[in-house]
Amino acid sequence: MTVYQFLLLFLLWVCLPHFSSPEIMFRRTPVPQKRILGARVPRSDGKILHRQKRGWMWNQFFLLEEYTGSDYQYVGKLHSDQDKGDGSLKYILSGDGAGTLFIIDEKTGDIHATRRIDREEKAFYTLRAQAINRRTLRPVEPESEFVIKIHDINDNEPTFPEEIYTASVPEMSVVGTSVVQVTATDADDPSYGNSARVIYSILQGQPYFSVEPETGIIRTALPNMNRENREQYQVVIQAKDMGGQMGGLSGTTTVNITLTDVNDNPPRFPQNTIHLRVLESSPVGTAIGSVKATDADTGKNAEVEYRIIDGDGTDMFDIITEKDMQEGIITVKKPLDYESRRLYTLKVEAENTHVDPRFYYLGPFKDTTIVKISIEDVDEPPVFSRSSYLFEVHEDIEVGTIIGTVMARDPDSTSSPIRFSLDRHTDLDRIFNIHSGNGSLYTSKPLDRELSQWHNLTVIAAEINNPKEMTRVAVFVRILDVNDNAPQFAVFYDTFVCENARPGQLIQTISAVDKDDPLGGQKFFFSLAAVNPNFTVQDNEDNTARILTRKNGFNRHEISTYLLPVVISDNDYPIQSSTGTLTIRVCACDSQGNMQSCSAEALLLPAGLSTGALIAILLCIIILLVIVVLFAALKRQRKKEPLILSKEDIRDNIVSYNDEGGGEEDTQAFDIGTLRNPAAIEEKKLRRDIIPETLFIPRRTPTAPDNADVRDFINERLKEHDLDPTAPPYDSLATYAYEGNDSIAESLSSLESGTTDGDQNYDYLREWGPRFNKLAEMYGGGESDKDA
Repeated sequence: MTVYQFLLLFLLWVCLPHFSSPEIMFRRTPVPQKRILGARVPRSDGKILHRQKRGWMWNQFFLLEEYTGSDYQYVGKLHSDQDKGDGSLKYILSGDGAGTLFIIDEKTGDIHATRRIDREEKAFYTLRAQAINRRTLRPVEPESEFVIKIHDINDNEPTFPEEIYTASVPEMSVVGTSVVQVTATDADDPSYGNSARVIYSILQGQPYFSVEPETGIIRTALPNMNRENREQYQVVIQAKDMGGQMGGLSGTTTVNITLTDVNDNPPRFPQNTIHLRVLESSPVGTAIGSVKATDADTGKNAEVEYRIIDGDGTDMFDIITEKDMQEGIITVKKPLDYESRRLYTLKVEAENTHVDPRFYYLGPFKDTTIVKISIEDVDEPPVFSRSSYLFEVHEDIEVGTIIGTVMARDPDSTSSPIRFSLDRHTDLDRIFNIHSGNGSLYTSKPLDRELSQWHNLTVIAAEINNPKEMTRVAVFVRILDVNDNAPQFAVFYDTFVCENARPGQLIQTISAVDKDDPLGGQKFFFSLAAVNPNFTVQDNEDNTARILTRKNGFNRHEISTYLLPVVISDNDYPIQSSTGTLTIRVCACDSQGNMQSCSAEALLLPAGLSTGALIAILLCIIILLVIVVLFAALKRQRKKEPLILSKEDIRDNIVSYNDEGGGEEDTQAFDIGTLRNPAAIEEKKLRRDIIPETLFIPRRTPTAPDNADVRDFINERLKEHDLDPTAPPYDSLATYAYEGNDSIAESLSSLESGTTDGDQNYDYLREWGPRFNKLAEMYGGGESDKDA
């Protein structure tokens, strides 16, 4: 049966009345028993079935959506079997959309839709119907519920949730590889017809991709799609309802597909041969250049590892893979020498680190190139024949003797001449020198092994044509010993002999030292310079000797001190000897031989007291004297502290009171009125170390009335200063008022005026000019001032 035949039968079934199955569209209203017909229908089980009469009668309600007519759309008709057609019944409608979307004719029961209905908004409406008596308003039928179902039409096209999809698929994928699935939805009723049945098709993207009609899965359609040829694809997919038939609605979407990279391309060097240059002076580790193999792949599929696999420079150069730039950095592995070799050849290989086994058939995933490295000449510094030199020389050689020669050459092909010199920081005493032309090292001062056994020198070799190119080398000079020092006493010996000594008694054991260092070791011999009747020397043959007495008894009152010359000689060549003198004191001893006392003369000998002890005693005496002086000064300071603290203070005070003024223009005169005011004097706190201002009052100025307070104040201060021994001598201030012998005006200071009796005549001031008019008025008009 076809779909159309099925739809036709369904519509006929809906439109025709069905008495046996009204419950599909409405609930039957129960009626009284009097309406039950007496018809009986036999059943197979022997029971009689009673058929109940239906009280309501109406058409089944199905309504197509999207009605486009001008009149209200007819839905159906309600009818009761009690309706006689005389208009006595009234039909009432309630429920979803009653009165607005759906209206009913109260007399006929016809139901109409007032506007277009969209099934996608609501698929069915549930309403309730009732018939009442128009006059009594009493229901003649119980309320019954029915449903208006909206039939769907194909009024919605399929839609995709995304306008643009993004997907990716590895390159070189096989045909049929799934890329992505797109799904469209249709708002139409999927249970009614084919309105919601969607079929997918591809509008753009062939022949590279295809889509499954029913599922919307996009798959690859071509084999070996290469990302390096094309990476981006845009596919347009159409979704059409009605099963894709003519007249169906459709929607489209765009899918952007990217081919992801796989390692299907080996690295390739752009050149078969690469030339590089490097200076021979480049230190180890210097980068001299780079090589790079290109790989069409990206990411980790393009990662390359570089290595040197062959060539004559594998020991001289190395290669490092730089991960960021995917380059091979060639570096210096060992020092280079242009004169030894000027060209090296390397064979460098670049290989992928991540190889996909699926594409082994495209391999090998590596490539090689030849790198030729040229060594360039530079002006190198001179090179010594040795890394260091050791010269040995005896200390007794003459000044100017050559002790050794250093050799250096210019490694460059030009072979420039070399100039030698000594680094004087290593030979501050200038004991050695060097010949600048041939590198011969010779002495310029005498050598002494006992002062310095080793000399560590630095010799500089520089090119004459280019002095900046220089090299240093260490030269070690060892001074060999020569027997040029005589042995001496090892220590200072304080020797004494007892008065009661017997012949052959040991009084001292002596030893010697020698600054020389012979190869066979030190060997000393001891003897007397002359035969001595009192003492003798016995050599112990172990570099020590014993001093023995030769007579019985000594008298310190006769001879308190004996001097015994002892000859000490060594065993080296040439033999060196010296004479040391022992000072032997005669002392009184007890029976055990312990010294008790010696003569006073012996105790006062300089040899009896060391120089250090004398210096220590002298320092102690000086320190004691300094302490006594400081103590006396501090005690005097506590007793009375001087008023004048420094000479500068005195000088300042004198200057301030030796000011003679500026002449007529100077109107700022000293005011001595404060001296007559005791209160002002107490406030100003006059200094005790200066002369009171009253001494500067001009003699011709009218005297003020006698003031007892002023007189008492001055007398009190004068008495206090006379009794104070620490007060400064005021009489010495007169020297600061001295103006010289050549002044025709003599002294104008009032300091000297206090020493004369009576008034002085200052009339001559008027004859000196206008600059002295002020002084003439102050000192000249004696009687007029008093009248004023």
